[in-house]
Amino acid sequence: MTKTEQEIESRKNGTKYDFRKFVITWDREKLYERINMRVDIMLEQGLVQEVKDWLSKYSRYPTAMQAIGYKEVVEYLNGKTTYDEMVEKIKLETRHYAKRQLTWFRKNNDYIWLNGKDGNAKNVETILEEWRR
Repeated sequence: MTKTEQEIESRKNGTKYDFRKFVITWDREKLYERINMRVDIMLEQGLVQEVKDWLSKYSRYPTAMQAIGYKEVVEYLNGKTTYDEMVEKIKLETRHYAKRQLTWFRKNNDYIWLNGKDGNAKNVETILEEWRR
């Protein structure tokens, strides 16, 4: 039985759990600002050294090295890009990924959307209200 066939069979039985799925959304400008800040934090916390350590430990690239951020650092370490080009490419690829995620979430009506600018207290209140239904 293939994985797809297993998933189809599994879904026939439904689930015994009562759950909700939430998505937090931001306006595009705020989302991009948060992505850029997160990339800067990752770099400050040693992303380049982490990739160097992986490269010295493994002779072949593990699948994880294909993740956004890692492959751009590898290009930088191999001299294919400058540091600034690497940083901008990580930010750009992360923004593209976020856009694909939002597109995927919008195609599914099972998600309850929360607005990030509403703040934690309001969003927790919305989640609790939804849970009580």
